Amino acid sequence: MSQTVSRTMSRVARAGGVLAAGTIALVATALPAWAHVSVAPTSAPAGGYTTLAFKVPTESDTASTTKLDVAFPTDAPIGSVSVQPKAGWTYEVHKGKPPKPVVTDDGDQINEVVTEIIWTAAGSPGIKPGEFDTFVVSAGPLPEGVASISFKALQTYSDGEVVRWIETSTAGQPEPEHPAPTLTLTKASADDADDGATTAATPVAAASSESSGSLSDGTARGLGIAGLVVGVLGLAAAGFALATSRRRAGTGG
Repeated sequence: MSQTVSRTMSRVARAGGVLAAGTIALVATALPAWAHVSVAPTSAPAGGYTTLAFKVPTESDTASTTKLDVAFPTDAPIGSVSVQPKAGWTYEVHKGKPPKPVVTDDGDQINEVVTEIIWTAAGSPGIKPGEFDTFVVSAGPLPEGVASISFKALQTYSDGEVVRWIETSTAGQPEPEHPAPTLTLTKASADDADDGATTAATPVAAASSESSGSLSDGTARGLGIAGLVVGVLGLAAAGFALATSRRRAGTGG
């Protein structure tokens, strides 16, 4: 009987080890996803105007984020970009000539567009470990004829480390380690076409919804991880109970 109990316990231990390893792997892959430099909202109508918020978390345990360099697409340029001032930070706006002029709804041509914005901490310690902050711009008209646009970003830490968020995601492939913030462009609705004010105002609500969505995703991941941990503990408890029961049965016999 003792050999049977030993074999049972061995199986339980192996199964528990597999589940524990899976839990650790899930935690290792899920947590970095919460710490990406990202843009909100994640989608907006092509041809419209929107407010973009670049969310920057500090992943380092010892250094603060002191600089953010965001490149704006030049192959599918945005006609106009304005920056919301940020206390404790300065910013530089770089411009360049697009491959072809951007034509507005009024028929005007824009021959110079924003290609890069650099925010630098000045008079503040930056974004400390365990914190995040947002950098906001107003942008439009968004390009038409493309499915999405990416904003390659460089995040600089106070210790000199630079994290390059420049990798593009490919459909059907795992998310890259350092994905570039990406905005999906959707077809403009009739309301957007009829009322420019609606087009400009809608993304603010979308940004709020995106924040809620990110929180919901994080909560779901957390609950999923917690469920796996509980499963491991439950399996271990079941194995212990089975072994104890058989041990008692063997003693009674």
